Parts: sequence; C-alpha cells; structure tokens
Amino acid sequence: MSYVLSDAWTWDTWFADDGDLYHAFYLKASRALGDPDRRHFHVTVGHAVSQDLHAWHEVADALIASDQPAFDDYTTWTGSIVRDPEGMWRMFYTGTTRAENAIVQRVGVAKSPDLYNWTKAGSEALCEAEPQWYEKFDGVSWPDEAWRDPWVFAHDGRWHMLVTARSNQGAPDNRGVIGHATSPDLDTWTVQPPLSQSGAGFGHLEVPQIASIGDRDVLIFSSLHGELTAARRESGERGGVWSVPVESPTGPYDITKATRLTDESLYAGRLLQDRDGAWWLFAFNHVDENRAFIGSLSDPLPVGWGGNGRLRVTDGRFDHLG
Repeated sequence: MSYVLSDAWTWDTWFADDGDLYHAFYLKASRALGDPDRRHFHVTVGHAVSQDLHAWHEVADALIASDQPAFDDYTTWTGSIVRDPEGMWRMFYTGTTRAENAIVQRVGVAKSPDLYNWTKAGSEALCEAEPQWYEKFDGVSWPDEAWRDPWVFAHDGRWHMLVTARSNQGAPDNRGVIGHATSPDLDTWTVQPPLSQSGAGFGHLEVPQIASIGDRDVLIFSSLHGELTAARRESGERGGVWSVPVESPTGPYDITKATRLTDESLYAGRLLQDRDGAWWLFAFNHVDENRAFIGSLSDPLPVGWGGNGRLRVTDGRFDHLG
C-alpha cells in the first residue's frame, strides 16, 4: 500500500540505502493546515525506514527550518543524499529565508553519521543561481528565483549537482533548464553553465535526477501542465514525471526529446535501484480523479526500457501515454 500519514501530507521524496534499511526522506506538513497550498511554508523533512520498499515505518523528522538569520530560516525543501569518502552521510537540500519571503532559493547541506541525527553545516548556503547564466528574481518573469532540488552524484573524479533552475535567456515561460554546480570535495561548490538549453517548452524542470539503468543513462524531472509553455498547453499537452535518455550523466541534455513517464496523478519522481538490481519509480500521489490534492508516497512502480528506446513504467499503468 502507499505510504500515507493520517495527520500529515507528504510529497517530494529522496532516498538512501544503508545496506540494512532503505531510508525515505520527504517534505511533510500537517493536514490541520486545511489548505494543502499552505504546506510549502509549514514544512519539515520527514523520515521513514523500510526493509522492502513497500512497508514504511516513520521515525523522527530529519530537518526543520533554522533560527534566524540563516539561508534556511523559513523552509527546508527538497534534496538528495550521498555518502562521502569518510563514510559520513550528507543531505543537500533547498533553503529559503523569511527576510526574502521564500522567493530566493539556495542550496545547503547537513551531515549525519547514521541517517537519523543530522547537523547542518552552518547558516550560509553552499551555492545559488549565478546571474552569468541563470535568471535572478525580477518580480516579473517568474514567481521565484529557482535554485532548488539538488541532486548530487559522483562522475569522472568530481561531484556534480543538478538543480531546478531557469535560464536568463528566452521567453519567460520557456526558461526551464537543468542547473549545474561542481565540487572536488563536497564542501566547495562552483556554479557552472546549465546542462540543458532554454526553449524546450518548460517553465521549470523540477526534482531532476540522473540514473544509469542497464547500460543507458536517463534524466528524469517533473513539470505540471501549468508550468509548460503556452504553446504546449494550447496543443493539449499535460504534465507529470518526464524522462529523456542522455548520452552522458553530465550532459548535455536535450530536453526537447523528453516524454512523459507518468501523468499528473504522480509527481516528483525518483528512480531507486533495490539490492537485487531492479529499478523502481517512486513519486508522490499528487491528485485524484477530481484534481484534489492527495499527498502520500506511491508504491514502487517497476521501470525499464521500452522498444522505442524510452524509459517506461512496465506494469502497463501508463501505457496510454504512448
């Protein structure tokens, strides 16, 4: 069954595997808020564990907002987890401040020896959008300054961070790109040019992740109908979790080739490999047939490569997407 908390909504999720238990970390907010749109600003990072990726047991929350002043004194949003060469777990996450009314997003880090007890590295962010390549908030083009959802991985002797970002070039509804930063040591990060180009038809590409499934690399991201360009919306396109095969984990990514992996019933997809080598898609249950928000973690969905060279959910649930 889906992982449902009776007293809280859960949404964006990221995972870690300690070799004994699978750990799910997720954005979480009380259902007592009434309106699910309020959840973004009354959020904690929740934590649950599982032996089999199906039955989950909630444990103590992992992160909350810092005391003022700090880059994350308003919200702690979506992230990812890696284990560093010394065996310490590092959670890279998105933070916003009350002073900026959560408009400007930045990335920071917390560390843990055991995935249960987390200590933030400090009150300063590791990186944020650089105006040389990325859009800065101007009050007109977009509702916020996007630099969020860090996905960190090692490749070719360096650490890489993918982020939800927006180019400073092109029509305002067509600036979504995969932002990029690099590090030699996970401590010092240098913002790089984006790994994709604007103009692919998306206002933003949320919760990006790169994975190597079999002998092929794939990028997934999420975007809803409302964040597609006007041209895509007018043609009848909808949103959901998207995927695009890529030649290299570090790009470049041709987002114009992206196709939907799911419809809008699921959002913020994550690919996870179990210890037997099988790959699964997780997401959060987004809306029901009446478009009412659900807010719970989905069951794992099997994924694999289709005959058309695209990643697909192999149980047939989304075959109607083509």
